[in-house]
Order: sequence, then C-alpha cells, then structure tokens
Amino acid sequence: MKLTKEEKSWILYDCGNSAYSLAVTTALLPIVFGMFTNVNSSMDLGYFNSIASILVAILSPILGTIADYKDTKKRFFVFFALIGVIATASLAFVAPSSGQWQLLIVFYILSAIGFAGANIFYDSFLVDVTNDERMDKVSTRGFAFGYISSVIPFGISLVLILIMGMDKSIGYQIGFIITALWWGLLTVPMIRDVKQRHYIEPEPRPVVSSFRRLADTFKNIRQHKGVFVFLIAYFFYIDGVDTIIKMVVPYATSVLGADAFDTFTLLGILLVIQIIAFPCAILYGNLAKKYSARTMIIVGIFTYIISCIAAFSITSVWHIFILGALIGSAQGGIQALSRSYYAKIIPKENSNEFFGFYNIFGKFAAIIGPAVMSLTTTLTGNANVSILAIIPLFLIGLGIFITLPKQPSA
Repeated sequence: MKLTKEEKSWILYDCGNSAYSLAVTTALLPIVFGMFTNVNSSMDLGYFNSIASILVAILSPILGTIADYKDTKKRFFVFFALIGVIATASLAFVAPSSGQWQLLIVFYILSAIGFAGANIFYDSFLVDVTNDERMDKVSTRGFAFGYISSVIPFGISLVLILIMGMDKSIGYQIGFIITALWWGLLTVPMIRDVKQRHYIEPEPRPVVSSFRRLADTFKNIRQHKGVFVFLIAYFFYIDGVDTIIKMVVPYATSVLGADAFDTFTLLGILLVIQIIAFPCAILYGNLAKKYSARTMIIVGIFTYIISCIAAFSITSVWHIFILGALIGSAQGGIQALSRSYYAKIIPKENSNEFFGFYNIFGKFAAIIGPAVMSLTTTLTGNANVSILAIIPLFLIGLGIFITLPKQPSA
C-alpha cells in the first residue's frame, strides 16, 4: 500500500510521540523516580499516573467538541504537543540529589497531559488523512513505525546511560532531552502537511454551542448504539493494556528485586518489546483486512490475558524477555485497530468530539489499573498478585466487545 504525503506525515507524529511513551512513561521516569531516597516505592508512580489520567479525562470531551469547528483542530493539537515536549525536557532539570520528587511529578503530569491531549486531536485526524478502506492499515502502520522508530532515541539514551553509569541520574536526564527533541522534530511534518477536512462551520458563540452539542450527544447516545457499546468494551480492555505499559518496570523490579538483574537488562527488554511490536502491528493490520479488525482485537485481548497469567509466575529475567515478546506481539495491533474501528463508526464531522469520548473512556480506564496494582501490592505485600487483578477487566471488555458487528459502519 503506497502512502500519501498526508498519511506519511500523520504516521511520523506517531514515531515522535511513541518515543515519549517508551522513554518517559515506561522506562526512564520510573527508574529516576526510584532514585529519590525520600520516595517509598517505585510502585507509588501508579497513583500519579492515575492523577494525570483524571485531568486529561475531564478535559477531553470539552476540548474535542470545541475543536470540531473549522480550522481549530490543529491549533489545539499544536498547543498540547508543545506542552508535552517542553514538560518532557523539563524533567531533565530535576535531579534525584535535589530530593524534589514533587517537582519531577509536576513536570511528569504536565507532560502526560500534553501527550494525551495532543493525541485526542492526532487520533481524530485519522478521518482527515485517509478513507475507511485504508484506516486499519494506516492506523497500524502508525503504531508499527512508532514502535520501531522510538528505538532510535531510546537506544541513544541507553548508550549514554551505560557510559555515564547505570546508577547515575545524568544519563537518564539527558535521555529526557533527547526524547523531547525527537518528539518535537517529528511533529513538524504533521503541522505542515495535515489538514482538517471534516468540520463544523463556526458559530456565533462557539463555546456555548460546543457545550450544547456535547449535551445533545449525551442525550442522543442511543442513536449511536455501536459507538456506546464499543466505548464500554474499550474502557475495560484498554485499561489492562495501558496498565501493563505504565507498570511493567515497577512490577518487574518489585517482583524480582533490584538484585535479580541490572537496570540495563530491564531497559533492553523494553527494546525487545518495541522491536517485536513493529512487524506484529503491521501483521495485525494485514490480518484485519482478511479476518476483520474485530477478530484481531479479540485475538489481542486473549494474548494479554495469557500474558497476565504468565507474569504471575515469573522467577527470572528470561521470563521477562519471553513475557515482553508476548506483550509486544499484541500491543500495537490492539491499540491501532481499536482506533481505526472506532474511526469508522463515528460521524466524521464530529470526529474530535467523539474522539474526546474515546479518550475519556481510555483515560478513566487507565485510572483503575495502575491504582489497583499499587493498592494490591500495598495490602498484600506481594507484587505478584497485583498483575492478576487486571484480568477481570480484560474479560469484561471481551464479553462486551464480542456483541459488536464484524464489519463496523458509521
């Protein structure tokens, strides 16, 4: 499939923000946070992940509704992307030796808001850059190339960390700057080439009118039954996906102990996940054309359930490598096909509003998993048990999702 210029530029942004997802959310930040001597446990990061998710979830539908007006979507996108890039770079200036972990968390929450806020509008641009027939492939290629390209800045950061010392914070701090620069540079093609093609004409009082449209959508949600059912299912199963992405480092560290393996090995495992996720995401897109996106999302959910069961019994670093490969095989596919499946069933002129709901369901779901894992570990004193606590969410999501039609339609 030959990609258009707009599709390529849209995909490039996925390449940029995926570096943030890997370096900040999953890898470097949890390690730096754990270096602060006045922090109880790296698992406490789950609580702050939940705070960031709540803030984004509250803003999502409101911002999405306003951004449906002509020539406003890109402005919102640029604003949040800038917040994310600047806040990510700011993480580099809070050293563990300062003891100011609260400031680190403030910058992290701001970066998370910028990342998730920009994604509302980035995801909704999918309906502007391609058509329904190409959405599955374009969406999966976004995640696929995002995963493989994020290996570049992360790999450079790992080399610096290794040279400067795994137990020294300076390498990790430089990694934050490298991530911010990579994200910022790959945002430029998106700003330059992608245009808003589906929109609502401006009204005299746009803010008031936006809230009125938001209220009408809530009232008439039954007219979009497929959208509503999908969002409920998505709420549950994406919780497990996001939780594993955010908590894999704290979980592995807590279960195996700091002496079981060095930090460099753990970060190498994350690279394995990214590399495996690249061809598997493309494979999911190709198989979706043959078997449907619905079928492949179900396959992805089952893969995650198996991964959670396997994670409960990990006893060595090699188990983490195998588990990482299993997670990587489904991670990109389930995220990308969920995005494209949803894009096909929503009114395109209201894509921002509906992707605002998509984001709020996803972000409120992401509140549950990390908090449950952290709470379970606190109550039981056994981090192994915490991974089992998210399996019911996958099962509930699966039970609801299988009621949806094989071929989505708007």
